[in-house]
Amino acid sequence: MSDEKPWRLSRLAVLDTETTGLSPESGDRVIEVAVVHFENGEVTDRWNTLIDPGVPLHADVTRITGITDADVKGQPRFSEIAGELLGRLHGRILVAYNAPFDRSFLVHELARTGVTLPEGAKWLDPLVFAKQMQRGQGAMKLGIVAKRLGVPLTEAHRASGDAECAGWVLQKLAEGTGLPEDLASVLDLQERWEAEQDAERAGWKSRAARGRTGQAPLEQSGPRNALGPGYPLSDELDPIRFMYLRAAGRV
Repeated sequence: MSDEKPWRLSRLAVLDTETTGLSPESGDRVIEVAVVHFENGEVTDRWNTLIDPGVPLHADVTRITGITDADVKGQPRFSEIAGELLGRLHGRILVAYNAPFDRSFLVHELARTGVTLPEGAKWLDPLVFAKQMQRGQGAMKLGIVAKRLGVPLTEAHRASGDAECAGWVLQKLAEGTGLPEDLASVLDLQERWEAEQDAERAGWKSRAARGRTGQAPLEQSGPRNALGPGYPLSDELDPIRFMYLRAAGRV
């Protein structure tokens, strides 16, 4: 038997970002980032910083996050905190709720500074596990999944609160559920479940498109690939994401 500890007791870095919009490819920027360290199933460190994106914030962003232009003015630019951020991720399993969203923003922000995420980093996404293990139980927004598990979310739509909540959600989902204890096996399972969920979502979107008289199929490219269908059409997308889409005229 291996002496290696179960992955959930390993050194985890749970991260979350708040952003000016949905699409880093379109120039949207990070305005807040948090990293919460877990080890042996407990929080060992919290780090959070606001970031000046260099662009005005949309009113919907302020309304939902509470972050204002005045809050981010004079805060460090992303390039100024990139080194510390990477140091807090190095050597750890990375965790993010709806990981493709946060990962895509970090990749773009770091690329502007000429650096990359830790090479070979392994990612775990509690959303993938929640969608499989709480199937049929309702919405999959972080706060709702957390409530079903008895996990508090002290400050929704702020990076530090969301990151810590996501870490505890992952811990709860892993407790007594029959998930593999070794990292390689749980990563394989996550990949399989994610592929099944993507295929199921693609089929649902195709059927929904065919059912709308005179309308073209839903757009399959751009940020929706990473985030899933728009909020009015699915319960998996957090309302803040829908607000960004609506402000941009995409829904």
